[in-house]
Amino acid sequence: MSSRERVLGRVRRALADVPRGDTPYERAVPRDYLREHGGRSAEETVELLAENLAEYRALVHRCTADALSSLLAGLLAARGARTVVVPPGVGPGWLAAAVVERIPDRAEDTPYDLDRVDSVVTGCAVAVAETGTVVLDGSPDQGRRRISLVPDHHICVVRVPDQVVSSVPQALDRLDPARPLTWISGPSATSDIELDRVEGVHGPRTLEVVLVTG
Repeated sequence: MSSRERVLGRVRRALADVPRGDTPYERAVPRDYLREHGGRSAEETVELLAENLAEYRALVHRCTADALSSLLAGLLAARGARTVVVPPGVGPGWLAAAVVERIPDRAEDTPYDLDRVDSVVTGCAVAVAETGTVVLDGSPDQGRRRISLVPDHHICVVRVPDQVVSSVPQALDRLDPARPLTWISGPSATSDIELDRVEGVHGPRTLEVVLVTG
C-alpha cells in the first residue's frame, strides 16, 4: 500500500459517519466576518496603501503613466543598476528611457545568475491598502516568483486605483489560488532576539513601489 492510499484510507474512515446530505463545508462555515475596516474612497484607499508601504520601509513613488518611463530610468540610475530582469509582459515603454541591459526572465537561469543582476522591474496582481502589501501571481508582467526574491533591488509598478483594494478578503476575491502567489510587505527583513533588524535575508534588500495613475 502506498502512502497516498494509506492517507486516503484514513480520510474515508474519518468521513464514514458523515451523512450524505450533510451541509457542505463552504455553506456550513459562516463567512460574515468584516471585509474591510471602515469606508474609504478610492483616493483614501490609495493614500492608506502608500502610508503602510512606507511604514514597512518600502520606497514609494507616484507618477502618471506618461512619466513612468522617465521615473523608472531615474530610479535605476540612482541605484547604479546596469542589468535589470524584465518579465515578458512588462509594457514596452516602461524602460524606454533607461540605459540598462535587459535580462529576460528565463527558466534556465539559476539563483546564482539572478544574484548577479542589479535590479528587477515587475507589475503586480493587486495591492492591499490595510496591510501595505503587493501581491504577485506570476502573470506575464510579473514573471517567475524567483525573480522577485533573488535580486537585491525590486521595483514594483502598481496601477492606481484599479489594482488597489482595502483588505485581504477583497484581494483574495481577485486572485486565483492555483497561481504562484507572492505576498510582499516591504523589503525582506528579520530581527534577532535583541531586535536588531537585518534586511535582505530572504528577498530584496530594497523595495520601491511606483503608484501609477492614468
